Amino acid sequence: MFTLVSTVYAGPEKKLAVLQIRSPLIKKKSRAFCQALTSWIKECAFTRVVVISSSHAYQRDDSQLLGTPFRYLVTPALQTLVENTLKTLEWKEMEKISLYSDINEEEKKISIPGGGFTKQLFKDCCSAGIPMAVVLKFCSEGDNIPDAFALLDHINRWLNLLDHRVSNL
Repeated sequence: MFTLVSTVYAGPEKKLAVLQIRSPLIKKKSRAFCQALTSWIKECAFTRVVVISSSHAYQRDDSQLLGTPFRYLVTPALQTLVENTLKTLEWKEMEKISLYSDINEEEKKISIPGGGFTKQLFKDCCSAGIPMAVVLKFCSEGDNIPDAFALLDHINRWLNLLDHRVSNL
């Protein structure tokens, strides 16, 4: 059993459900939580899952310093459905990085420092065949309200959930 400060919002007209988790997980419970969440997602038979997250800006790899602060990951179950759209939008896929120099490409890993259970949930959804995308922004400490609006604007370019830019609200 998990107790979290979280809320599920539903927007039937857009066929949208939003789960907002506003509290961190105890690290030792994140794997069990991700497995339970993955089971719930499968049980609800969502056609697409989008996880919105962040990563510490100060822990970026050199290749991540240039260009946009937004990145995405998609599970194999969603890849073919969205890859052309994301290329058209010029979105940048999250780079695999190495923690040590002289590591070959095959040994590089996805790293999302500060992203909580995002990476574990992504891995679980890959294994479960769930069509999921992770959209994240590199963020600094402090007031992240502008980051949240920028992230929502970025996602809205893909999903067209709103008729206007969020930052204009």
